[in-house]
Formats: sequence, structure tokens, C-alpha cells
Amino acid sequence: MRLALYQPDIAQNTGTILRLCACFGVPVDVIGPTGFDMSDRALKRSALDYLPLVDLTRHLSFEIFLQQRSAMACTPGRLILLTTKATIAHCDFEFAPDDTLMLGRESAGVPDAVHEKADARITIPMRPGLRSLNVAVAAAMVLGEALRQTDGFPRA
Repeated sequence: MRLALYQPDIAQNTGTILRLCACFGVPVDVIGPTGFDMSDRALKRSALDYLPLVDLTRHLSFEIFLQQRSAMACTPGRLILLTTKATIAHCDFEFAPDDTLMLGRESAGVPDAVHEKADARITIPMRPGLRSLNVAVAAAMVLGEALRQTDGFPRA
């Protein structure tokens, strides 16, 4: 299981997601450009002392991210996009241990070209008329369900 952030806008959300992934041992891909300084020094403020504990890979662009996924020694698994434009609820989706869960920008989601590259699109069911959840909250909810389904939580 991996989590990918597409061009995140807000450092604090990214820091929260990095802490989440450090706690669960889930690698994170950050796809640039980002809306903030992605240096370790800058991330320490939002990820606190969890930054050295997360398996973080930075990608300069979505195209480079895709190239690096296809160059992996093993099959990279499916790219699962979390989006408000999907019809399949995350709790009705069958996750696999090698899935990469991708979240879009806080301000704009992902462009159509990225939607087209996803193997599946899922959403979090919400009350009608409401736009979206905070990206870090959405990451926690869907990652939690994916790890539950795949028995991927760390063992004590």
C-alpha cells in the first residue's frame, strides 16, 4: 500500500499525512510542483519529528511519477484516485495490498488527464450539497479502510 499526493497546496495537510503514513508504515509519494517548500527543513515544521520515520519519495511531475512506477522491479499495483467525482464509495471498494491511493490538490483536485490514468476512482459518501472533506481526513479514512481490508495495519 502507498499513498500519493498530487501537487499538494498546504504544508500542514501534507505534514499530517506524512505523520499518518509514518505511524502505519505506508510509503508516500509527493508529486510536484507543490504549493510550498518541500525541503526536509520546511517539512519538519509540519511533520514534526515523524519526518525521518516516513518513506517519502518526491517526484517533480506526474509524468515522472508514472515513469518511476512503471520502472519498479515489481508490478506497481493499481492507482486508486480519491475524488468527489467518483460513484464508487471507498467502503464498497475492494482494496489490494499493492494499491497506491492518490489524493488531489486541496484547491482543485486533479486534472482530467490524471483521472484518465487512474485504474479506479473512489469517493467518500457525504451528505448532499457538501463539497469535500479535508484532504488529510480523507486520507486517514480511506487508508484506514484499505489497511483494514488488506490486513495491513502494523502488528505490535
